[in-house]
Amino acid sequence: MMKKNKNLKSLVLLACSFFICTALFAKPPLNHYVLIKTDKGECLLKLYNETPKHRDNFVKLVKTGYYDNLLFHRVINNFMVQGGDPDSRNAAPKQELGNGGPEYKIMSEIQEGLFHKKGTIGAARDNNPAKESSASQFYLVQGKKFTEAGLDSLETLRMQGKKFSAAQRAAYTTIGGTPHLDGNYTVFGELLRGIPTVDAIAVVKTDSKDRPVEDVHMSMKLLTRREALNLEREAAGLKPKTGFFTKLGDMFSSKYY
Repeated sequence: MMKKNKNLKSLVLLACSFFICTALFAKPPLNHYVLIKTDKGECLLKLYNETPKHRDNFVKLVKTGYYDNLLFHRVINNFMVQGGDPDSRNAAPKQELGNGGPEYKIMSEIQEGLFHKKGTIGAARDNNPAKESSASQFYLVQGKKFTEAGLDSLETLRMQGKKFSAAQRAAYTTIGGTPHLDGNYTVFGELLRGIPTVDAIAVVKTDSKDRPVEDVHMSMKLLTRREALNLEREAAGLKPKTGFFTKLGDMFSSKYY
């Protein structure tokens, strides 16, 4: 009997060791993902690894519930919807918003390959010469579609002669965006789902300062490690992992990553 118990104990220890090792050496998800809930619908956001300072700061704020019950305080149809001002939480009607946020700024991570196509997220900023970003305020790009001639005109009049790449032209003439912002603001992610939600927010009635007359609230949730892994499996055409051994292994892993 003692020998049987000893063998059972050894098997349990061996199984625990296996799952701990599996958890320690398991590959993390490729990206971080954030679910944005609004009064007009939901959006699923993928954060870019190419902008790690913005990614990590955004993840930190989302995990602490920073954005919960804030407003989209600046909305301009065919341009963008902006939020992230902590002063907007419980703000009085007609209260001027847009100046709140943490005291620190995020170093610019502007990159040519990351541009303002429709559905991207960019970091708001003031007119500081280093183009450092607000630590919390962001905008989701709506924009509009452009013709090739329209982009040629923008290059001359707004971009100081800087040429749009083939990728930029392809995006701006098909799905649209806000090309005149390229090179001036950091783009740090894009929506995988929820562009119709941005369109729905963009058309709400606003006052003279572009604040919606009827408040549009937001809340955010960072996808867990398992949720992110299963999202990426589904994107690759694979079934999500939800079985007993997966759940057991996840018990020995960090909830996030």
